[in-house]
Amino acid sequence: MYEQAAGLAALGALYPPALLIAAVYLGSTRPRTMATLYLVGAVLITAISGVVILVVLRATHLSLATHHEPRYGLRLGLGVLALAGAAYLTVRERRRRRHPPDAAKKPGLVTRMAAHPRRRTAVVAGILLFAPGAGFVAAIQVIGTANAGLASTTGALAVVVLIDVAFAWLPLAVHLVAPDRTTRALKALDSWLGAHGRVVLIAAIAAVGLILVLDGAIGLS
Repeated sequence: MYEQAAGLAALGALYPPALLIAAVYLGSTRPRTMATLYLVGAVLITAISGVVILVVLRATHLSLATHHEPRYGLRLGLGVLALAGAAYLTVRERRRRRHPPDAAKKPGLVTRMAAHPRRRTAVVAGILLFAPGAGFVAAIQVIGTANAGLASTTGALAVVVLIDVAFAWLPLAVHLVAPDRTTRALKALDSWLGAHGRVVLIAAIAAVGLILVLDGAIGLS
């Protein structure tokens, strides 16, 4: 359970915009305060979402042996949705490259908040950017449908949450040790992610979808 849930959470955590916003906050006039508030928002939405999804899954008794087919059917369905999401993002990316967005177009909410870092919006940015994605839901689904006790379930949930918000706490932790070097590294990474971040995101979602489709199909066969 731990290995599969952690692997899916790691794929789900590959969300370049979350790292870019962390870099913006760490480059602000109050880097540690802003990054900490950003982390608070990320942990809040991730932990609450994880508990809610887990409770729903356990309430439907999908961890029982008698619910074998619904359990794997759910995994198959999640995989299909993830692959559909990856396909949609791929089409959008191709359209974006053929028709670059108008520079005069109003930027998104998170982009506007990052452009003017404020303490009262940093938590909101964390909540918006770390809303449950395919990889996170799949990881919680693995935990929720496993026939495990309270201690193992709680531990696995904590591991998944920690991995899912890695792009919020990891830059902050490194910044506490080497602030100047971290800031330079994040600025260098910013340009690379600007060019390849969407490809990384699509690949991660597609990988989650493929894993779940294969797991669900094998389980149902």
